[in-house]
Amino acid sequence: MSGTSSVLFDAPGPRAKRLYAAVGVGSIVVLLLILWFVIAKFNAKDQLTAEKWKPFLTGEIWTQYLIPGLVGTLIAAAISVVLALLVGVLLGVGRLSTQVWIRWPSSVIVEFFRSVPVLLMMLFTYALYANYEVFPPDRLALAAVVTGLTLYNGSVVAELVRSGVFSLPKGQGEAAKAIGLTGGKAMRLILLPQAITAMLPAIVGQLVVILKDTALGYIITYEELLRKAEQIGNFKSNLLPALIVVGAIFVIVNYLLSLVAQRVERMMRRRGRSAGGPIAPDQIDQAAVATSAAAAAPPPAP
Repeated sequence: MSGTSSVLFDAPGPRAKRLYAAVGVGSIVVLLLILWFVIAKFNAKDQLTAEKWKPFLTGEIWTQYLIPGLVGTLIAAAISVVLALLVGVLLGVGRLSTQVWIRWPSSVIVEFFRSVPVLLMMLFTYALYANYEVFPPDRLALAAVVTGLTLYNGSVVAELVRSGVFSLPKGQGEAAKAIGLTGGKAMRLILLPQAITAMLPAIVGQLVVILKDTALGYIITYEELLRKAEQIGNFKSNLLPALIVVGAIFVIVNYLLSLVAQRVERMMRRRGRSAGGPIAPDQIDQAAVATSAAAAAPPPAP
């Protein structure tokens, strides 16, 4: 294979590069035309006038609507993130268990809740909690939102944990058994920390999904950002600007969450390198040899 060709396709020549550039420029022009058309239509309906945006310059809209909605979104997301991580790790380890009575129920739970839409779980649990008065009326919507997000995203995290463990070299587990570690200790001390570190970017992406999916609580009257945007639109007759502002808030919050997650990921990887990094199979093998030699050595003379 020539040095100018890739494994999957040949490197583009001058004509192909010109074609790609023309397609790129044409796509940008088409997108700008679509954006101009949409803005013109909104402007024709007086949806983008300054009068529609003035309420967002007042403290009332922020203190009575947007900030309480943001707090409600963050509360539901924070509780769901913690519970989803706990449930996901437990179910992920359960699916990797050698005990059939643990592995099969864990697999059934994960596959079931991954297949059920989040909104359906919220509606079902909301009706269930209301029917049996499990939570106070003012906490029903929050409980339903947290339950739906926890069950679905916990199942997704469980699959990420399982995939992370499977991505590790088989020698990790085999060498751990060679030095006498049980399956549970090998999972807890060697496999699981490396799997979580390896799958951390995907887990962080799932946490962002949790934050965005809190907007589904709008359907069951949970007081979050989207619900507050509807209330602002009804109060000030500016639903479209309210939705744009709320969308911008979601973008900012998700961006900040991504920055925090990236910092945590760098800290974890730096800590792993400073501590010597993941235990390699040859290191465990050397420990096994040392342990065997120590066990075979005669006891010291009295």
